[in-house]
Amino acid sequence: KGVQYTWNQLPQGWKYSPTICHGLFHDTLEKGGAPEHLQYIYDILVWGDTAKEVYEKGKKITEILLEAGFALERSKVNGPAQEIQFLGVKWQDGRRHIPMDVINKITAMAPPTTKKEIQSFLGTVGFWRMHIPFYNQIVKPLYEVTRKKKDFKWGSEQQAAFEGIKQEIVQAMALGPIRRGPDIKNVLYTGDGGDGPSWSLWQKAPGET
Repeated sequence: KGVQYTWNQLPQGWKYSPTICHGLFHDTLEKGGAPEHLQYIYDILVWGDTAKEVYEKGKKITEILLEAGFALERSKVNGPAQEIQFLGVKWQDGRRHIPMDVINKITAMAPPTTKKEIQSFLGTVGFWRMHIPFYNQIVKPLYEVTRKKKDFKWGSEQQAAFEGIKQEIVQAMALGPIRRGPDIKNVLYTGDGGDGPSWSLWQKAPGET
């Protein structure tokens, strides 16, 4: 009675643990003058033009965390590498790709038979919508059957949209930084659907389709 206790370790499953953990790592790295990086909770990614540059950045971040009292598991420290998977996304040659295991999982999915199944499918493919021009128009027939006031009815229009978006996932292009140069073409795609106009801006280099 009258004694206040505090956690010295974040309890697993407590909803505020990830937020607190992310904040601790962020503040520690910022105060320590960490090089440019991406951080999500305790996952940290650094990059560079050479393996040596990546190594030096990783070494600096490791030193900052160890000096602040963090314990690091050696097996969790990877790199340098030309291809990595970070937060479910494949990064290669400075570009964002859809991992092959994700593509295989999506293409193997059977046509949904309930609203819950179609919502699950849309959640999976929707994560990669940035890779697909006209995503909203393609999947619109699928969203139609998820409306609360409508009964689930799977017809030819839904089947075509289902197969179409899976094919788009297979053919999806990698996304990279904006490119400049006389040979680079900026292509603006526009569309007009029932819910209003949409657009997407893409770049093409010689040899790209």
